[in-house]
Order: sequence, then structure tokens, then C-alpha cells
Amino acid sequence: MSLRSYWIGRCKENFGLIRDYASLLSGSAGRLVLSLAYFVSVANGLSVADFGLFATASATGVVLSRIAGFGFVSPLYRTATRRPRLIGAYTAGFLAALLASLPVVALAAAGFFLVFFEGDMAPAAFAAVVLAEVLCWRSLEVVVIVNNGLGRFFTGAVIVVAGSGVRAFAALAFVGLADGTLSTWALYYLGANALSMLGAVILCYPRRRLRWTPHLYLARMRDSLAVAGAEIVFYLQSELDKLLVLSFGGPQTAGIYAILMRLIDLTALPIRSFNTMIVQKLMKSADLIAAWRVRWGIEAGIAAVSVAGLAFLGIVLHFFPRALGDNVADAAPLVLMALLVPAFRNLVEYEGELLYARGQTTSRAVIMACVGLIKAGLLIALLRGYPDQIDWIVGLNVVFLALWIASATASYTMLDWQRRPVRWLPARFSSAPQPGE
Repeated sequence: MSLRSYWIGRCKENFGLIRDYASLLSGSAGRLVLSLAYFVSVANGLSVADFGLFATASATGVVLSRIAGFGFVSPLYRTATRRPRLIGAYTAGFLAALLASLPVVALAAAGFFLVFFEGDMAPAAFAAVVLAEVLCWRSLEVVVIVNNGLGRFFTGAVIVVAGSGVRAFAALAFVGLADGTLSTWALYYLGANALSMLGAVILCYPRRRLRWTPHLYLARMRDSLAVAGAEIVFYLQSELDKLLVLSFGGPQTAGIYAILMRLIDLTALPIRSFNTMIVQKLMKSADLIAAWRVRWGIEAGIAAVSVAGLAFLGIVLHFFPRALGDNVADAAPLVLMALLVPAFRNLVEYEGELLYARGQTTSRAVIMACVGLIKAGLLIALLRGYPDQIDWIVGLNVVFLALWIASATASYTMLDWQRRPVRWLPARFSSAPQPGE
């Protein structure tokens, strides 16, 4: 067989996978453009200090949104992937869990506000931003997750692009029509997210009759709570830097940092599409990344794409610092100083997804908690030891390198431990998945 025939055969075998990834990537590309328009509008429509407060409040809302539903989106996703006929039953369970979790979310939100935002941000504005993230955008994400589980990747991509488009339109309307205050933008933001959520639920959620089946929920409760814990810890360690910078540096410094991290976030969009695909593949094929050359090859690819994305943005802003507006120009000289941050940040997220795909939700939560503690300690030391802005931004590369080393070491150790048979236990007690699971 010729080399050409071999590669043609491999492409035909993986045509479905390539098509699905292209659908997800097209959604990421569309979202990238709209997210950039949204970011530029908001970052320049608000003052730098107000943008820092908004970005930190939004990050807090993202963390709190992982409490909503107590992680029941995980069994809902697994059901959509493996047993779609039960979507109606698990949707009813998710809605019940969502309602039960709202008092906990409200209590946690009040705690975050009193510790980090009181005196700097109006309570109503904070509540609007948190509500937009917890109820509205998280519900839209659930619709996307279920459609991805069903293999409807194009539909999921369209939902994300449409939602991002509505938010971008709201940001443009805010810049053109509103008074430029944070409280007004919070209302625009809530309205845009609510409209996106309603459209996604009404038009794209699978039509299934809701069925209340408590015995199914009780059987999945442990996994759901473990996933919720892991998600909360993951997003807390991911967004902790914004809270710490706000606490140690104030709103103005938080604004500069939020602009920088938002540019870094844009590099993660194609990586998250890849994560979605590899999670589904790992659910069906445990040995997909068994070989170390495959593991390091994937990690090298993720790092290269991440660094290339930020390098491109950094070079553009170096020559055209006002290309994204006057406020973003303040952070333009700092972009290339954090060149390695997106690589290590995206790799930590990818390794967390590997553990989720193999059902190791408790291990994932513990590892993310340790990573979060390391991150908090290193960031506090960095901010206290190097108060100069340039010094601590350069130091972020070292901080995220340390986080990646800790995450990779622990994650791959747990993945290999799961594959190793437990000889002193019967097969049904082994941590490895059994046939038919």
C-alpha cells in the first residue's frame, strides 16, 4: 500500500471525527470574532477600573454557576451521549437540582460580595452579573452540552455563536446608547444573556417529555456532587487570580490584568473544541492516550496553538497598540510578556478534562484543589514580592509553569493508576470501567 493510499484510508475512517471537529471549530471561529467585538466594546465602553470590577464579578459568577444544579449536568451529558431516550428523565432531575441549589448560590454570592466587592461595586450590579452567569449563560451551556452529547455539534456551535452575537450586539448598543456606567452595563449584560438562554432552550433543546424518576437521580448523586466539586474547584483556581489582583492591586490594576487575561482567554476557544472531542472519544476508548508519545504530542500541539495565538495578538498590538481601543492599549505592551501563560493554562484545563472523561471526578477535584492552593500561594508571593507591574506579569509565566507541572504529574499518575488492575479486589470493584458501562 502506498503512503498516499494509507492516508486516504485513514481520512475516510476518521471522516466523522474530522467533520464533527470542523463543526465545533467553526463555532469557535465565529465565537472568537464575536467575542473580540464584545470585548473591545465593553473594555472601551467602561473605565479600566469598572472593567476590572465587571470582569472579576463575571468570573465570580462563572464559579458560582458550577454550584447551580449540584453537578447534575454531568449525568445529563452522559445520558445524551449513551442513552438519549432518558434525556427527559434526567432533564427533570437537573431542573430539580437547579432549584434546590439556588439558595446555596445566593449565600455564596453574598459572601463573595462582602469579601471582595463591597464599597467598589453596587450590590444590584453585582447581582445582575452573577444572575446572568448562573442562570442564563449556564443554562445556554447546558443546551450546548446536551446537543454535543447527541452528536449535534453544528447545532451546539450555532447556539454558542448566536449567544456570543447577542452579547456583542448588547455591548455595541451599550457603547452607542448608554451612559457608560457599570450599573447600566450590568442590566444590558443580564438582558442579553437572558435572551440568548431563552432562544437556545426554546429552539434547540431536544423535545422530550419530562419524567420524574428519583431512583435514577439517587444512583448518580455521588458522581454529580463530585463533578460539581471538581468544577467549582477548577473554576475557582482558574479565576482566583482576578480576585487576588483586585484585593491586592485595586480596581485599576484588576482592570489591566482583566484585559490581559481576556486576550489570553481568546486563545483557549479552539482548544476547548478539541477538549470536547477527546472527552467523547475517551468515554468510548480508554486506551486512546495510553502511549506517552501520544500524550506529549497532544500537549505539545495544545501549547503551540496557544502560544501562537497570543503571539499573533501581541505582535499586532505591538505595532498597532490602539487597534483594540484606547483602554486595551494600556495593556498592549504587556501581552508578549505573558507569552507562555496560555500554553500552561490551557494544558491544565485539558488535563482536567481527561480525568472527567475517565470518570475520575473525585481525583479531578482533589488535583484541582491542590493546583488552586499552589496558585494562590504563588500569586500572593508574586504580588507582594514584585509590586512593579512588569515584574509580576513576567513572573506569571513561572507561576503557570509550576501549576502545569503539578497538574500533569498528578493527572497522568491517576490515569495510569486507573488502567492498572487491582489484583486483590474482585473485578466489579476495580476502578477500571467494566464491559457495558
